[in-house]
Amino acid sequence: MMDNQASAAAATSIEISLVSDQACLLQFSNIISDAVADQISLVTTALRELEGIIDLIPSYTTLLVVFDTGCFDRFAIQKALQGVLASIDWSSAGNRASQEVVIPVYYGPEVGPDLEDVATHCQLDIEEVIRLHSTTTYRAYAIGFTPGFAFLGNTPEVLHVPRKTTPRLKVPLGSVAIAERQTAVYPSVTPGGWQILGRTPIALVDWASDSLALIKAGDNVRFEPMTKEEFLAQGGNFDGF
Repeated sequence: MMDNQASAAAATSIEISLVSDQACLLQFSNIISDAVADQISLVTTALRELEGIIDLIPSYTTLLVVFDTGCFDRFAIQKALQGVLASIDWSSAGNRASQEVVIPVYYGPEVGPDLEDVATHCQLDIEEVIRLHSTTTYRAYAIGFTPGFAFLGNTPEVLHVPRKTTPRLKVPLGSVAIAERQTAVYPSVTPGGWQILGRTPIALVDWASDSLALIKAGDNVRFEPMTKEEFLAQGGNFDGF
């Protein structure tokens, strides 16, 4: 919850920049935090009601607004956005409705080729890496890179590790990985430079559903360790490495 003074500051501190002839970028802050994410969520919800908005793409500290040039020119869209920001009840920031997504993960050498290196880098044993990663509740700050790829934060500080110096050309489907303060699940086979700890047997994208992705921006996400036998029984495999 935000007090009135903080609410007023929130409305006036958001920078609006035209980044193309049909898109504006709202910059909320330079610092990643739950408070900033709550503001972005609030604005995203409000802008969905504005006629002429084609797409809204939230990220850690920004919101990209794609608009219909038949409804707005470069001046009208900025005026409309300022009007929406001025009308928002900022005191409701933080009262977001979100789901909790629990993702089962097999943390094993067959599917977590970087697990040992991460443990060495962090000066921990492998069991402690798994415990820390799986007992943290993460927030989905942004969806991007590929459909269904959710950027989740923040990992415990002791698990902050750099990306790999040489990215893999193919990261297997379902790989669970960390990089810097983030963690994520690869929803499809793609190149990637994150440190892979394990794999989930569940699908992150359902192309036949209306919602498409299992994880949505603002959701809370937890990882639940599973045994090798449970992983294989649920359709998991060791392909890809």
